[in-house]
Amino acid sequence: METASTLAPSEVNRQPDVPSVRRSRTSESRAPVSVVILTRNEEHDLPQCLESLDWCDDVHVLDSGSTDRTVAMAREHGATVEVNPFVSFGQQRNWALDHCRLQHEWVLFLDADEVASVEFRQAVQQAIKEAAPNVAGFYCCWKLMFCGRWLRRCDSFPKWQFRLLRVGRARFTDFGHGQKEAEVKGEIDYINTPYDHYALSKGLGAWVARHNVYSDREARERLGARVDWKRLFSRHGSQRNQALRPLVSRLPGWPVLRFFWMYLAKLGFVEGVPGLIYCAGIAFYEFLIQAKMYELRRGDK
Repeated sequence: METASTLAPSEVNRQPDVPSVRRSRTSESRAPVSVVILTRNEEHDLPQCLESLDWCDDVHVLDSGSTDRTVAMAREHGATVEVNPFVSFGQQRNWALDHCRLQHEWVLFLDADEVASVEFRQAVQQAIKEAAPNVAGFYCCWKLMFCGRWLRRCDSFPKWQFRLLRVGRARFTDFGHGQKEAEVKGEIDYINTPYDHYALSKGLGAWVARHNVYSDREARERLGARVDWKRLFSRHGSQRNQALRPLVSRLPGWPVLRFFWMYLAKLGFVEGVPGLIYCAGIAFYEFLIQAKMYELRRGDK
């Protein structure tokens, strides 16, 4: 779960599908940023992600053992491919910082189901150009896309992740099923313009299976975590979210409360059937986490 910030960037539309042939880059459109994409069996989503990065001349695909055409597709698009066994998202991103031959001072991390729109590219270029020397990186936000529409209300837009950083000024540490910033040397700023996130692009079955795995790590993480009251009142939405997770996970009936918060209080119902499906899916995910926390407390697993 992410906590919404008071920032309210303007809406942007999804970019139309692009052809499989890589577009030529012009000097005006390039940005001095290296991009790292984590993959494992991402042949379905990777082409669109790579096509959206035609403005970048240093794209790295860090694969963790794909058995489909992911690696071949990456090379066809001119990306540099590295392979490293996946342990966790934080570990994998740190491995990229340590081992990928990054050409630029700035590094942007994307997942294969994420697309950099023209507006996001322009925002990244502007942020890098205007970044003060003490800025170590930027929180970025996403537009959750499902069934052709942006679930802005259901997903409590904007939600933040640390995705753009200066080399040597920050690293990552594991947090729940994902990661958070660590060893930050400087300030973290925000890029308000979102990238597109197609989290359900492989279908509901794949999404449920993936979140069943995620809930294992989340249950262990939240069960052993203490509420960090200082972070709970941080000005950074990302840090507030990190502090909230262990707190709300102990509330009786939290999965039901989460559903009604998303679907009614946040007006998710106006986003139609896709909104209902997504809100129910997130509530089920929270139920799995609480059930597995109960199981761990009893020592049944």
